[in-house]
Amino acid sequence: MRVLIVEDEPYLAEAVRDGLRLEAIAADIAADGDSALELLSVNTYDLAVLDRDIPGPSGDEIARRIVASGSGIPILMLTAADRIDDKATGFELGADDYLTKPFELRELVMRLRALDRRRAHARPPVTEIAGLRLDPFRREVFRDGRHVALTRKQFAVLEVLVAARGGVVSAEELLERAWDANADPFTNAVRITISALRKRLGEPWLIATVPGVGYRIDTDVDPARPDGAHE
Repeated sequence: MRVLIVEDEPYLAEAVRDGLRLEAIAADIAADGDSALELLSVNTYDLAVLDRDIPGPSGDEIARRIVASGSGIPILMLTAADRIDDKATGFELGADDYLTKPFELRELVMRLRALDRRRAHARPPVTEIAGLRLDPFRREVFRDGRHVALTRKQFAVLEVLVAARGGVVSAEELLERAWDANADPFTNAVRITISALRKRLGEPWLIATVPGVGYRIDTDVDPARPDGAHE
């Protein structure tokens, strides 16, 4: 999951970003409305966390533009304005949820997970594919009944691959969805993470490389054959 945080208080924004990273949620920060619009124009986000009172175009204006774009990005408004009228205005603008300051990071994470679950309501909360069972909310992975311990980044990459249901995911898309805006597009981070992930999942190798294109979950692997050969 990748989230855009629009917040002009640097300490709070960085604390939220760092806390989300611990939950395998990549996050970018925009300190003002113009930066938020720029990031939205070049990146794909699963969720947006908006402070309403920011420099430049306000959080309200950002919400209007997200809704008008038809992107379907769920919006959580994060603000000190806690009156019922303020909340009603936020929902009228298109907000999907509202969290007032001060708040507990754990509650923010739960709300983001819930919004993401609603956004992808057609996808079951627990996904099973090719003997792999992934629970994004418990952050648990099992392969053929065996629990697989993964790092946060490995889990985030696997979650993107599993969501593709056997479709090919490019290295660029993995960088975009599992890392944040500071990721170097020329880094070997994706290749290194995929290699480590394969080893954690064990043989037969479940993640196939499509040369020059990307990676995918190999749904044709025969678990009964140690070399992972297809029938």
